[in-house]
Amino acid sequence: MALAAIFVFLIVSALQLVNRYLDLAKKRGSQSDEQIKLRLEIKQLLNEANQLSTPSTFAQAEKLKRLAVAKEKELTKIQEQDTKGNQSLYDKYGKILLVTKVLIYALLVVWFWSTPVTTVPRHLLHPFGKMFSLTGVDSATGHVVVGILPWLFLTSRVSKLLCQKFSFVLLRP
Repeated sequence: MALAAIFVFLIVSALQLVNRYLDLAKKRGSQSDEQIKLRLEIKQLLNEANQLSTPSTFAQAEKLKRLAVAKEKELTKIQEQDTKGNQSLYDKYGKILLVTKVLIYALLVVWFWSTPVTTVPRHLLHPFGKMFSLTGVDSATGHVVVGILPWLFLTSRVSKLLCQKFSFVLLRP
């Protein structure tokens, strides 16, 4: 019984981890070599323009600033094109992940419907024992028997919380 609980927790955690990774990748976006190159050129042009601060070099500084603004517009266009393409890709992966989650959860419910997933001592679930129990209390041990639906709810919430707290691991390039 304990192995079944761990098995369900690991499956739900893996699904939550993939979901969190997809969300972080969607928020972070991707940067191409061209975007990085443009960002460096913009920084370089602005630095050169700031160094030319005397009245005699004012025209040259303004020319560099206008060139930097033009490059920023070009960078914005490139980012918009990438965002549109990646957004549809992330939406597609999100839908595939949702269908996968539903199918796996349904499979787990069918598999563990008539058998308890785990047993927990009564004092650990004192106010909520009846809500988590499948058939009540195990007569041999006196522990509360936990069914698959409450266990899926608990494990999904716990794994989602863990993924949020440890998302810094997923942020590494």
